[in-house]
Amino acid sequence: MIKKDTHEKAYYITAKDLSARGKDRIPEELIPSKHLIYSSPATLAYNSPGAQGFGVKRAGLAIPGSVMLLLAPGCCGRNTTILSELGGYSDRFFYLMMDETDIVTGRHLKKVPQAVEEIYNCLEKKPTVVMICLTCVDALLGTDMERICKKAREKIGIPVLPCYMYALTREGRKPPMVHVRQSIYSLLAPRKKKSTSVNILGNFAPLEDSCELYDLLKQLGIETIREISRCETYEEYLRMAEANFNLVLDPEAAYAADDLQKRLNIPYIELYRLYQMDKIKNQYALFASIFGKELRDEVYYEEAFSAIDNFKKQYPDTVFCVGEGCNANPYELSLALLRYGFSVSEIFGNLSGEDFVYVDKIACLSPETKIYSNLEPTMIFYAPEENPVDLAIGKDAAYYHPEAVCLAWSDDVKPFGYRGVEHFFESCRIALEERKNR
Repeated sequence: MIKKDTHEKAYYITAKDLSARGKDRIPEELIPSKHLIYSSPATLAYNSPGAQGFGVKRAGLAIPGSVMLLLAPGCCGRNTTILSELGGYSDRFFYLMMDETDIVTGRHLKKVPQAVEEIYNCLEKKPTVVMICLTCVDALLGTDMERICKKAREKIGIPVLPCYMYALTREGRKPPMVHVRQSIYSLLAPRKKKSTSVNILGNFAPLEDSCELYDLLKQLGIETIREISRCETYEEYLRMAEANFNLVLDPEAAYAADDLQKRLNIPYIELYRLYQMDKIKNQYALFASIFGKELRDEVYYEEAFSAIDNFKKQYPDTVFCVGEGCNANPYELSLALLRYGFSVSEIFGNLSGEDFVYVDKIACLSPETKIYSNLEPTMIFYAPEENPVDLAIGKDAAYYHPEAVCLAWSDDVKPFGYRGVEHFFESCRIALEERKNR
């Protein structure tokens, strides 16, 4: 059943009806580019390219020793002052504010090379790279920032790179978080390859130290595993060019990996963050088959399975709602929860055609699960009392269900594989127990 009353009800569609429509007939209400966007507090953590967590600005500083010049009107710069209060960022942000005349005439662009030179000269410890972060203003002006960065580089003699905080391109072929990933690896230059070296691409923070992926890679003969977040020096970052292949853990890094393959002849393999245990096992088996080997992953599998089983024994009737503001694809995580025997009453999340592999299976297991878009304007009428839940996963889901136990599940350090599943259910158990003990 589809319900839509723009005066009284938040729009939703059931999993059964969405599956019946198919990926070629997704309702316009679930497609952000087809309507006005409702930027509720539920969306602000991810909707803006300057969002909390690793938005464009923080991601652009992933290169060791880099600093950033934010070129923006005052309204776009204010939230950066909050970000700069995070540890390690206060001395890495600089601002070139734009006034109304700048916005109309573009005269601010002439100031950029001079501002970059002033930043370089004022720093006692010289930066390795200067990132210039632009907003939608320069997107509308059609600014050729590549040319301006080239002029700035001529003044200081170190790389100057653009990163685009363009919300306007969020639904395009190369949205901001895709572009910034390509940009931060663009300085890697050809080096002699080492057959026992690999890069993990996709995240701006490392995986959990206990993640089994590190051990499994070593079982395959990999000796050096590099992540940009673990590179302590600029030289160590440049050594990522020695990799025999790249391992892509986030689809938004595929463009960067493809660029590295073309420029440096480094092939890449994609692995997905999953919460379905059998799919994780199959993915690892297929990955190992490329090397003609088998992985010993039984211990990790059993530990994760035990965490699921323990949670189910303690809280067998838990009703979940799942949002997209968490470290998971909300549709894949919802399917995993349903397959483990739990109830999922609602999913909050943008939808793509690729998600239908999960939607179709959700429709079979839980046809009445309701699917909402955080960005749909009628969400202003959402009424949590109509859909009571026990545990809300993600900050957006928690916003809609203040009465439920919330698990944000959005830490910078990313879950992956069996350990990700294990820690997810452990975190769910702890969250429910803390509420019970209050």
